[in-house]
Amino acid sequence: MTEEKSKTYSITELSKEFDVTTRTIRFYEDKGLISPEREGQRRIYSPRDRVRLRLIMRGKRIGFALSEIQELIDLYDTDRSEVTQLEVLIDRIQGRRDALVSQQHDINTMLEELSDLENKCVQRLKSKKV
Repeated sequence: MTEEKSKTYSITELSKEFDVTTRTIRFYEDKGLISPEREGQRRIYSPRDRVRLRLIMRGKRIGFALSEIQELIDLYDTDRSEVTQLEVLIDRIQGRRDALVSQQHDINTMLEELSDLENKCVQRLKSKKV
């Protein structure tokens, strides 16, 4: 076994590395996303758990739901070729991008409406001061 494969991590080490609380890591454990070994009350995380936590954090950062992240992780576990996982990931990325573009359009529309309303209020206020 190489040193990297035999390295283990504590919950504190992972929480510091990924800048999350230990409670967050326990939550992911409760959801079955990671599964550390136990030594009494102590959790011992493997390199596999660390990689999974990295994938969870990346997925959360780009807006995936935990259920989507779980699906992608499960796909990797069942298809080591990664083909299915990559196909599903591409589909999820496209869906997320479409949602963000739609939100961006909505935000731009709201910003235009706010500017228009503000300009009308400024003009009305000027006409009241004359």
